[in-house]
Amino acid sequence: MAKLTLSDLEHVYPNGHRGLIDINLQIQPGEFITLVGPSGSGKTTLLRTLAGFFQPSAGSINIGDTLVAGDKTWVSPERRDLGMVFQEHAVWPHMTVFQNVSYPLKRKRFAAADIAQHVTAVLEDVGMAEHMKKKPTALSGGQRQRVALARAMVAQPQALLLDEALSALDEPLRARLRQQLRRLTMEEGLTTVHVTHDRSEALALADRVIVLNRGRIVQDASPAEILTKPANSFVAAFMSDAAVLQGSWTNGTFYPDDKGLYIQPDALASQPQREITGVRCVATVAPEDIRLETIGAHQPADTTVGTVTSVLAVRFGTELTVTWSGGEFEVYAPVGAMIPKISDRVAVHFDRVHVFQDSAMTTHAVHA
Repeated sequence: MAKLTLSDLEHVYPNGHRGLIDINLQIQPGEFITLVGPSGSGKTTLLRTLAGFFQPSAGSINIGDTLVAGDKTWVSPERRDLGMVFQEHAVWPHMTVFQNVSYPLKRKRFAAADIAQHVTAVLEDVGMAEHMKKKPTALSGGQRQRVALARAMVAQPQALLLDEALSALDEPLRARLRQQLRRLTMEEGLTTVHVTHDRSEALALADRVIVLNRGRIVQDASPAEILTKPANSFVAAFMSDAAVLQGSWTNGTFYPDDKGLYIQPDALASQPQREITGVRCVATVAPEDIRLETIGAHQPADTTVGTVTSVLAVRFGTELTVTWSGGEFEVYAPVGAMIPKISDRVAVHFDRVHVFQDSAMTTHAVHA
């Protein structure tokens, strides 16, 4: 395992598009990080630049103490000692499982006895030892992906790079392989970089989550911090499906543009400096931080009122959509909470709201 260091990294495509902008990132030995962001955010470009498939336009990459890109230095992908698993089950169809997994060791000229020992051990780790004589055509998609993972790990690479490696699999297989992947990388102490479009997967697997947008890192933090302390309104909206509310900040209070919305000051979890007055801001509120109540006979005047337009039962609760005059909220109600019916009018209470002085961020569409 190795430390990965990316310094002032830039990548410009031939058409002039800037795929990576000012990327500075350190990944510690044995750390598992996920790269997440909307389509075109730069996450796959970053992974492939690290792997050596793209040559950066500026900056440098170090794997351990070795400079592999930058300062007139360029080390080709096959010499970087990295394991990589793609979304497609990239195993050679003419080879058996054993032959597929043993290939990296043969290239390194391991002795036959050592190859047999290492391959058997890693196939046992991924639960594929009993299939070692089979060819990929006799395997399921999940089994082929486990073979690809075993091949990437068998030579004990400096780091493991995963490019949407689980996205083509169906649940619950995907959930099982996700657990297996995290266990194996921890047991082997592998430095791992995982690109995924699945935000839940990113949060579940990672020691740190790197959120990208338009080629830049917009937040680098633990999963818990990403959810509870988003760096800006983009992160809140993208990672938590938070509603984004336009408004202004004056004297320590957020005033929504929509006069039908009421946000109590004690709900503000993060906010601009209190002395800032009369500036445009945005507030974000995540689905799990919205509470619905039945409208009472003596409802306070300062209550946000909405209409339920969708009710969907999910595994651990209910997902609802509530509209009001200015838009809609996604609401997550846990098991035991009050569940209204479609067309019901409800009182909407905000338990935790983040306010950001970054209204320009919200003019860009956010797509999972």
